[in-house]
Amino acid sequence: MNIFLALAIAFAVGLAMTRLINLIKLPHVTAYLIGGLLIGPFCLGVLTTEMNAQLSFVSDIALGFIAYSIGSEFKLSYMKEIGVKPMVITAFEGCTASLLVFLTLLAMGQPLPLCLALGAIAAATAPAATLMVVRQYKAKGPVTRMLLPVVAMDDALGLMLYAIMMAVARTIERGTALSVMSLLVMPLVEIVGSLALGVALGLILVYTLRFFHSRGNKLSLTIMMVFAGVGLSSMLGLSSLLMCMMLGATMVNTCNQSGAMLEQCDRFTPPLLMLFFILSGANLDLSVLPAVGLVGVAYVLARAVGKALGGTLGAASQRCDPMIVKYLGLTLIPQAGVAIGMARMSMADLPEYGAVINAVVLAGTLIYELTGPVITKIALTKAGEIKPQPTAQSNAVAK
Repeated sequence: MNIFLALAIAFAVGLAMTRLINLIKLPHVTAYLIGGLLIGPFCLGVLTTEMNAQLSFVSDIALGFIAYSIGSEFKLSYMKEIGVKPMVITAFEGCTASLLVFLTLLAMGQPLPLCLALGAIAAATAPAATLMVVRQYKAKGPVTRMLLPVVAMDDALGLMLYAIMMAVARTIERGTALSVMSLLVMPLVEIVGSLALGVALGLILVYTLRFFHSRGNKLSLTIMMVFAGVGLSSMLGLSSLLMCMMLGATMVNTCNQSGAMLEQCDRFTPPLLMLFFILSGANLDLSVLPAVGLVGVAYVLARAVGKALGGTLGAASQRCDPMIVKYLGLTLIPQAGVAIGMARMSMADLPEYGAVINAVVLAGTLIYELTGPVITKIALTKAGEIKPQPTAQSNAVAK
């Protein structure tokens, strides 16, 4: 089948699935994933494995815009208002999930490098799924305001943990001695370099805005910078997620037109995010589920408990709003793009365990992405930040 026709079918299925999902009041993210799974190479085969490989750049670009959008939540005025709370909560929930997965797998007798790798990957959350739920239901309140910066910093923490723990895992597997260079210097260079590139591109974006005034040109500049950032990050071996987060943060704190810029970007990204989740669903191979066995079950459960418990402990330690203490941890369960990227990297970093790591993370992604957005919606509804959707009967009465 022609790839453009396949994409048209993918969009049609995604749109149709949202209508069906609305009947049972589930998030659109879940609809896109199920739709992608149905038309993917492991079910109907409309999107083949070759097509998914050709369209892999869509995921890179979509994650870039997701990171850019999340970075725009880092307004200095708001960060001063909430102080260090998001950083403390992020440290608690990320490290608790990572430690709990590591200890659980170690207690099961799994190899130490495998435990370290899966422990590091457990820290990552899925900002795309969380952001989609917040946008779809227009969630507002203290939990949502705390959730967005926590999710933004969560992947930064995950990348740092992955770099450090994977360096240890590689050293153990190869039987060589640990070095300061592999353990600290190289991860630090990647993090600092990514942030510096984001600041530089953000300042260039803000400066060039003075020469362009139409909405179309402003949107084109944003797209250009995100594309450039993703490309340069790949060329230089930097993190495109950290870079795009800093690009968004720089723009929102130095540009007096940031509101209009973000509004334009929000109008552009929905089809891109729909395609991203459909392709993610198409890449989920159901055949990996039997292969992961008890290791996969332990990973999924230990990570979910670690996220919920760590979020609660972190919020409680900072004496946050009771609703944040009670519900924030439950909104951090989704996991997708960043974790899958780490799992794919592990196949090169740890060839002996890479296949198992990839299978466990993919199986976990399938479960988390189908259930995580639903749990996020329930938590935000219980916190009173998602208003009940009007029914057809109430609309008729209102009229």
